[in-house]
Amino acid sequence: MTTERLRPPHTGEPHDRGVGQRLNWLRAGVLGANDGIVSTAGVVIGVAGATPNNLLAIVTAGLAALVAGAFSMAGGEYVSVSTQRDTERALIAKERRELAEMPEEELDELAGFYEDRGLTAELARQVAEELTAKDALAAHAEVELGLDPEEYTSPWAAAFSSFVSFTVGALIPLGMILLPLGPYRVVAAVIAVVIGLFFTGWISAALGDAPRVRAIVRNVVMGGATMAATYGIGVLFGVAVA
Repeated sequence: MTTERLRPPHTGEPHDRGVGQRLNWLRAGVLGANDGIVSTAGVVIGVAGATPNNLLAIVTAGLAALVAGAFSMAGGEYVSVSTQRDTERALIAKERRELAEMPEEELDELAGFYEDRGLTAELARQVAEELTAKDALAAHAEVELGLDPEEYTSPWAAAFSSFVSFTVGALIPLGMILLPLGPYRVVAAVIAVVIGLFFTGWISAALGDAPRVRAIVRNVVMGGATMAATYGIGVLFGVAVA
């Protein structure tokens, strides 16, 4: 069996079986919040550009964007993560079958993985034998697939996280646009959105251990471009209708 290794060698830190699930929730949450901020801001600011004095139209459009977006994000996450979980289960089932049908070949393969990581042939063999004796499936799944056979990604957790975070993110521009600020409500919404995108950009970079400044700038620029485009379209349509 020749399977690409999906994660780097173990660093010696204590293994936490729940860390994968938590990262999955956080990833879905950050993406949901970011999408909620940007997409809802685009809608309410665009409608505000077209009908700046029609608060009912702005509220209706904002609420519709919030509800549709939250359900869309949750549904998309559920389908995506369900597919991922099915793939994980299929890989684990295949590994379990191969361990039952050709245990010696699998033992040789596991020892080979540890040799590739720098162990001597003798030590690699000893490690492979001891891990196989303890839990052969877990040993192969971790080294070859980067998976834990006792922990699969949860589509429901990802869907719920996306739904809640999208809603929270969408409330930022929607709430600001509803403040009694008259002609300054759009400016207030833009400022709130930029602040929200700053934090989602920083968190997403921190989760991936990526450069913070680059992620923040990218997030804010894309959000700003979205708001500018939708506001411009709203103004153009507002002028045309008037």
